[in-house]
Amino acid sequence: MADIWLMRHGAYEGHRPGYHAPHEATLTQEGRDQVRRSLPLPEGITAIVTSPIPRARQTATLVSYLTGLPIVATSCLLAEWRAPSIVLGRTAETYPPAYRAWRARRLANPSLRCEDGESLTDLHTRARHCAVFLHHTAQLHGPLLAVSHTLLLGVLTHLPEGPAAFTTAAKTPWQFADRRLFTTYQPAAPRPPGPGRH
Repeated sequence: MADIWLMRHGAYEGHRPGYHAPHEATLTQEGRDQVRRSLPLPEGITAIVTSPIPRARQTATLVSYLTGLPIVATSCLLAEWRAPSIVLGRTAETYPPAYRAWRARRLANPSLRCEDGESLTDLHTRARHCAVFLHHTAQLHGPLLAVSHTLLLGVLTHLPEGPAAFTTAAKTPWQFADRRLFTTYQPAAPRPPGPGRH
């Protein structure tokens, strides 16, 4: 099985703790420097995949430029958790009442959505599909670097926790340009039909 390395994008415009970044936020000069300092990559990586969100795509593009490795896929499966529009560009002290109410109920009802945001169940399901996609892409292209975002990466590396992995991810954020080997999840082989199963 080919290795899969996960990497968070570099620092982006307007970042501050508890801040829900607008989709279009781009890398800062410090973010680009963080990406440069993250090199060299682990030996053997042959390809890059990335989230389409600009700060991740710019990180992947810079790594590709500096290493000569191809970007073989851009996938929405690697995108960050989709926060509801009502909190984009806001920090905790300015969250609207609807979002505060959702936060209070999200673990008890992980399928609950806040307006146009992604539920915890939605995010966990997408992370499971993302794990399968990464393993399949690594089978096709060899050892892989996947560039993504802190909450998605946190859920991806804590899949056995189910939708509650979101809480673990939020409490233990990845540092900018942090890189880790993905070892948590191997897609299960299909089970052969047994008695009474079709």
